[in-house]
Amino acid sequence: MFRSRTVSIQNALEEARKTSQEAKRRLSNIEARLSKLDVEIGEMRWAAEQEAAAEEIRIKAAAEEDARKIVESAEQEIMAAAKLARRELKAYAADLAVSLAKKQIRVDAGTDQGLMRSFTEQLSANYPDGDRPKAGKG
Repeated sequence: MFRSRTVSIQNALEEARKTSQEAKRRLSNIEARLSKLDVEIGEMRWAAEQEAAAEEIRIKAAAEEDARKIVESAEQEIMAAAKLARRELKAYAADLAVSLAKKQIRVDAGTDQGLMRSFTEQLSANYPDGDRPKAGKG
């Protein structure tokens, strides 16, 4: 009975030793995974930082390109507005000149007859012999 009890205890001790070794092996595996996990986390963090830096550069480049396009568009709009303003100013100046000329030139019936008489006299002076140019021949 003692032998059987001894064998049973020895078997239990052996089983406990095996279980302890298995637990140590598992603990060792877990510790190895944890140490690798630290490395993996470090690599992931580094990769994330690199991606963030690259994304920041892309965003800045896109913002600069957008700003350049906005400035270019604004410059084109300003040039178009300036061109239109110059055209409108020229038209206004021409209208103003015509209006002022109309106010300064007054032609009444007497002035009109005087102009016609002067024109006729000039024609007569240029062509005294009645040798006037014929219509259509310069």
